Amino acid sequence: MIGKLKGVVDSVDEETLILDVGGVGYLVSASARTLRALPSVGERAELLIETHVREDAIRLYGFLTVAERDWFRLLQTVQGVGAKVALGILGALSAEALSAAIARQDKAMMARAPGVGPKLAARLVLELKDKAPALGAADFAGPEASLERTPKFAEAAEDAVLALVGLGYAQPQAAAAMAKISARLGPEAETAALIRAGLKELAQ
Repeated sequence: MIGKLKGVVDSVDEETLILDVGGVGYLVSASARTLRALPSVGERAELLIETHVREDAIRLYGFLTVAERDWFRLLQTVQGVGAKVALGILGALSAEALSAAIARQDKAMMARAPGVGPKLAARLVLELKDKAPALGAADFAGPEASLERTPKFAEAAEDAVLALVGLGYAQPQAAAAMAKISARLGPEAETAALIRAGLKELAQ
């Protein structure tokens, strides 16, 4: 079983990449979020690998962090979630957004992921409610982590981040901007005010 690969990024498409390891090209499936975060073609990368062996194929799934790999495994414990849907969820929702959706039982947010309808979204937030704390927001380093400290503000800030991403900004940029604004505006700020402040911050 393959658990990790180190090599050079050979090519990247919408759902997979080829990682050249000593002249052997490994075809690895990954979430859209992971594919966007990869180094440029020709640069070195290291991926944690989850290997799925079937009678007719061996598939490799790649992750940049242990947390994402663990979420990939956990999501598939829910009936109706296979590898493709799990990657779709991880591509649509950041680790923190996923934790928050489960903590708040937010079916609508979960349903934003491709392949997740209302029934599956409800099943996901219900069945993962008691399992997700082990993969809570504290496990995910990054600028968004501070937003989770104030639950009331976290929801407004998270909505603002999603709005900024919808306007074309990269998720890490939007989250970093919102982390700065959270300290400045305080926990009572509303989503609309956060979005305005976020646009100003990102325009600088």
